[in-house]
Amino acid sequence: MPRKVQHGLSLIELMIAITLGMIVMATVLALFLNISRSNAELAKTNRLIENGRFAIQILQSDLAHAGYWGSLDYTLTPAPAYVTPTALPDPCVASGWSSTDNLLAIPVQGYANDSTLSTCGVTGVLASSDVLVVRYANTCTAGSTCDGGSDTGQLIQISNCRTTTPIEAAYVVGAYSAATFVLRSKDCTTVAPRRKIVSNIYYIATSNGQPTLMRVALVNGAYAAPQQLIEGIEAFKVQYGIDTSVPGDGSADTYVSCAPCTLAQLTNVVSIKIHVLSRNLETSPGYTDNKAYQLGETTIAAAGDGYKRHVFSTTIRLVNPSSRREEP
Repeated sequence: MPRKVQHGLSLIELMIAITLGMIVMATVLALFLNISRSNAELAKTNRLIENGRFAIQILQSDLAHAGYWGSLDYTLTPAPAYVTPTALPDPCVASGWSSTDNLLAIPVQGYANDSTLSTCGVTGVLASSDVLVVRYANTCTAGSTCDGGSDTGQLIQISNCRTTTPIEAAYVVGAYSAATFVLRSKDCTTVAPRRKIVSNIYYIATSNGQPTLMRVALVNGAYAAPQQLIEGIEAFKVQYGIDTSVPGDGSADTYVSCAPCTLAQLTNVVSIKIHVLSRNLETSPGYTDNKAYQLGETTIAAAGDGYKRHVFSTTIRLVNPSSRREEP
């Protein structure tokens, strides 16, 4: 039988095979790069959304407690526990609390880029940011397992003793002393619990090259160093819900942007609208942000850069101040 002659690939066939392989590889590479780019943009968007939502959640949680002073209310005899505030309290007061009535009656305060706040560690406030002060008493009593340890700062003790002779003071505020924190509970025998006073100041400043939501907190009788909370928060605006009805009914009749706010406005605040503008930490190739953003009464002009942004807003009822104004 004649033997079959075997032939190898010709040069032309080899070149065709290489070309087809390169086309396939280029297609696969382009698909991989598109998927990688899409995943990167999706990750940026997810982080943008999570940062904005987390910022709202932190502020909302703190504002929900604003004006909580334990059992302090209007029912103590012979005079109400709350007096009409006579002046705006100094937000940077860390100890002494000589204007206690004003501090307790005004649990939230609003400021703009105010240099006077530098005395409590607030510096570098961006022009796009308001400054919000929130005050309340810890829901955990001092010395309990949920109190977070011993804090040597300001404490508040509320009297629930309703005896008429003698009349007990409604509250005592200050650094702890066994000689002064002697108010009694409802049975007029047991010493009333003490609560740590919480005072937090929120604003936006640049940190590590990124606009960042910052917080300065009252710790051990002094304001601690600014704490970085969430990166990528580029703007922060606050609107204050004012109860203008007489007598007050606990509902906001109008919302105002006031920085700084007046005594009359802050005395009647019953709710808060907060607006934050969240921004990606990196630019998106081929993207230009030509949109303007509305934060309450403030318009943020289009930046014209490659960062993607989103506005997050919510309304928080100040449960403690508003409920005290409700008609029975």
